[in-house]
Amino acid sequence: MTAMTDAQLAAHLAECAGRILLEVRASGMFEGKSLGKAGDQTANQFLVHALREQRPDDGLLSEESKDTEERLSKERVWIVDPVDGTREYGEARADWAVHVGLAIHGEPVIGAVALPGLGEVLRTDQPAALPAAPERLRMVVSRTRPAAEAVAVSEALGAELVPMGSAGAKAMSIIRGEADIYLHSGGQFEWDSCAPAAVAAAHGLHISRIDGSPLVYNQRDTYLPDLLICRKEHAEAVFAALAQAE
Repeated sequence: MTAMTDAQLAAHLAECAGRILLEVRASGMFEGKSLGKAGDQTANQFLVHALREQRPDDGLLSEESKDTEERLSKERVWIVDPVDGTREYGEARADWAVHVGLAIHGEPVIGAVALPGLGEVLRTDQPAALPAAPERLRMVVSRTRPAAEAVAVSEALGAELVPMGSAGAKAMSIIRGEADIYLHSGGQFEWDSCAPAAVAAAHGLHISRIDGSPLVYNQRDTYLPDLLICRKEHAEAVFAALAQAE
């Protein structure tokens, strides 16, 4: 096999895992929660084995694998989410994703987010020009439980709320021109945002915690409760709206 760059590997693995997940669903052997479990486990097994084979010296953190302290001593750590948006995957919607990210010294620098339901892979090494923002901004939020902070910011900015499934799909919706701001404060883990944050940053977007501090990965505690992804020209207005909502 021809050697791949880290970004090429991330994109290839995310795309392959997406195809595997579509095949698991199309098999007709699972439904409901069992479909989500089968998809998670099958895609995770592929991603973990592939990364161990291709990058044996790197650390690894996956939502679907038991965490160990080994990764904490590594400068390079792959952070993956085999199925981001298990509910949407099980419902045969398009707003679910596969995340393959690489954090170096805690910074999300390389990654890919596959959107198998749309046949797309967005990646750090192939940034595209962002579509122009509309006059009325759009804020992407959870389908089932929009965060109070996001609702408050949307009201302050006069932004339209756009319900969507997985974190990866939400983050990528800004690159795809479907939304302009993704603000989440309802609790996440490192695998929910590492790859999306890396891809968003590569496309020139602002990424941070909602207090403006950097997103830091490969921590002992993998809980990373909030984030903001938006166009850089909108970040100041979002922070001002957040301060006003406090």
